[in-house]
Amino acid sequence: MDLFALPPVAAALDAASRALMGLTHLLEPLAGTGAAALAVVLVTLLVRAALVPVGVSQARAERTRARLAPRLAEIQRRHRDDPERLQRATMALYREEGASPFAGCLPVLAQAPVVGLIYAVFAHPQVAGHGNDLLGQTLAGVPLGTGLLGSVTSGTATPVTLAVIGLVVLVVAAAGEVTRRAAAPGGRLAAPVAAGGAPGVGGGVVGAANPLAAPGMRRVLGALQFLTAVIACVVPLAAGLYLAVTVWWTYAQRVLLRRRYPLA
Repeated sequence: MDLFALPPVAAALDAASRALMGLTHLLEPLAGTGAAALAVVLVTLLVRAALVPVGVSQARAERTRARLAPRLAEIQRRHRDDPERLQRATMALYREEGASPFAGCLPVLAQAPVVGLIYAVFAHPQVAGHGNDLLGQTLAGVPLGTGLLGSVTSGTATPVTLAVIGLVVLVVAAAGEVTRRAAAPGGRLAAPVAAGGAPGVGGGVVGAANPLAAPGMRRVLGALQFLTAVIACVVPLAAGLYLAVTVWWTYAQRVLLRRRYPLA
């Protein structure tokens, strides 16, 4: 069953297509043939601006988790042989503090429908029974519905296609590298280290007891920063633009919010 053929989803897809096309027409005097690409960038900025309160909530949750780290470590030590009691005690502590261990997932979940719509709009030649005019829009001569992996595997990739989409992927990967370095011990996004402790999630001596603070796990988490770059190789160019703007906005927002809500 085609999910995008369901009436509510098809209606949302049609509305997104018409809105992007309308914004493209408005931007054509300014951006010319790159108007649709600029429209995607502007939509991304609007979505990210709307999600700023969610980012603030996430920063507060990170600070709360850092403050609770010593108590969480004690709970883990006390109930390490009883996973069920460990989970109950952990959740009880979060309820007591009015916090959630899943607060960090909110930004991803909140923007997932937008990413899905942008992907679908530039992946379907037909939208709600009519032709998709957005597929005729380009960036530097490359159709916005073109994906790097698809064009390479089909043998339709041109040097311009490889250069344009490759540049977008490199921009996404650069954000991943900058974020990885900032999250490493001593970086501007890293948790502080208490006296006698080891750097890690939660900071201080608790970080040493936290499995997320282990060097191997830190390497895994660092590699995950580049997952978005891998996704940018698969999705249409328009969705890649959305991802490129998103990852850099996310990095800048995290840096600013970490200054506003520093980890204890």
